[in-house]
Amino acid sequence: MKILLTGHKGYIGAISGPILKSAGHHVVGLDTDLFAGCEFGEPADEIVEIRKDIRDLTEADLNGFDAVVHLAALSNDPLSNLDPKLTYDINHLASVRLAELAKMAGVKRFVFSSSCSTYGAAGDEFNDETAQLNPVTPYGDSKVLVERDVARLADDHFSPTYLRNATAYGVSPLLRLDVVLNDLVAWAYTTGRVYIKSDGSPWRPIVHIRDITTAILAVLDAPPDDIHNEIFNVGRTDENYRIHELATIVAETVPGSRVEYAPDGGPDKRCYRINCEKIRRVLPGFQPVWTARKGAQELYEAYRAAGLTFADLERGRFARISHIQRLLKGGHLDASMRWVHCEKVISY
Repeated sequence: MKILLTGHKGYIGAISGPILKSAGHHVVGLDTDLFAGCEFGEPADEIVEIRKDIRDLTEADLNGFDAVVHLAALSNDPLSNLDPKLTYDINHLASVRLAELAKMAGVKRFVFSSSCSTYGAAGDEFNDETAQLNPVTPYGDSKVLVERDVARLADDHFSPTYLRNATAYGVSPLLRLDVVLNDLVAWAYTTGRVYIKSDGSPWRPIVHIRDITTAILAVLDAPPDDIHNEIFNVGRTDENYRIHELATIVAETVPGSRVEYAPDGGPDKRCYRINCEKIRRVLPGFQPVWTARKGAQELYEAYRAAGLTFADLERGRFARISHIQRLLKGGHLDASMRWVHCEKVISY
């Protein structure tokens, strides 16, 4: 299958691209390389790529592909708050337009990387794919809008699928430290403190980026009727944790670390648990193997091998909003988040 993978130079894409390729697919990446300079550890395996903003695509760019796997977005909640209108332009409008172009070009499958942020302020109850959506950020809301609008495009010749990923974690060549487990382990390793920035009570479902990729593969391999215009929560039902529970796991993983709460940490409106039985029932190819404890160990060993320091955290190299603000301040990006200069090497 010939696949266009958007966001192949992002946190998840840097892992997914090579795995999709090794599974026998012909993978072409699409990215603007917004996070050049944020590399971590061993470089990602290279794949054929198109250097283009998703807002600038034409139907011709989609010709010849069997599937689009759409990961590209302004992630995550804090970054989406930086410029909500721009978030909607890229995450919502450009994503819907991409689906429209794909359909016009004869692409059969469209796999959209959605998010469990769509559940937002959901409390303590488990949410399956039929639950009410209550996003509390532009990021989460944009995902809801894409699901709604792309669903209208589905027909006998165009099958979209929506993967509502739990909060991602895991080691990547384009590391992020602005996701909860990655961040907690980084603080524990570099400072000895498992630093909780809320009151620790919110629920979070978490999923490893390699398990997210397994879900993508399962969708691509599934019979069309099983995935046509379907929504799947991506994760494991037994991998829902309160933040303080994750902190305890990290403290037990990183030698000499202890849990500490930020003095001004309050409750987080984002609080949700997810039920993941549908994906395991419908897509037997999805067999997630990662757990929070296994992931914390992977992260600890990777940080230790790379010599991660607290200065790396302070400089914001691995936090998406800090990196984008640095690019904007330095004049590398314009207000629409497009490159001003060709050179993209950012010094940290």
